[in-house]
Amino acid sequence: MKRERWNEKWLERLDGRYSEPNRFLVAEVENLKPGRALDLACGVGRNTLWLAERGWRVTAVDYSEVALAEARRRAAERRLDVDWVLADVTEWDPVAGEYDLVCVMYLQVPALDRRAVLGCAVRALAPGGTLLVVGHHLRNLAEGVGGPSSPDVLFTAEDVAAELPRDMWVERADTVLRPVETEEGMRDAIDALVRARRPDA
Repeated sequence: MKRERWNEKWLERLDGRYSEPNRFLVAEVENLKPGRALDLACGVGRNTLWLAERGWRVTAVDYSEVALAEARRRAAERRLDVDWVLADVTEWDPVAGEYDLVCVMYLQVPALDRRAVLGCAVRALAPGGTLLVVGHHLRNLAEGVGGPSSPDVLFTAEDVAAELPRDMWVERADTVLRPVETEEGMRDAIDALVRARRPDA
């Protein structure tokens, strides 16, 4: 049922939206040296393609066939080579120690599933690799705009930081604002952002 619901959502969104990379990804990653990247819950690939265009070798995972079909189409238009994987990120097991960057952007799952995904994300990191997690903040439900209406899939930066292994270096754990155009004008969506690094071997 979850997969069918997301397929329906993506069908409604194939109108040119979600073509630009997330602003926080760009700001946090643009100064990193390109290597191997893993984009978990990649959707239509807006972040994946931005990374690939900058020399990253990207594996991108999502369980929506509709989203991945659109992502592949966009990659082909830009002549970009990406390893697309159709899988549920709460169940998929990446190769351990393989990636210099792992991104978990706006994954909407309950806390138990989020912890499982974060565990896989950390295991997938190579020594010195960076983990970037961005999602809808719990405060967004009452104070922000857009995003999920269920508090079960929302979190804070402190939640994520506390769920990471103790040997991860949390370089940033912040509440961040994302301007969104609405019928009432520009309003701020409230997001949680965590950037952490696995220690060098």
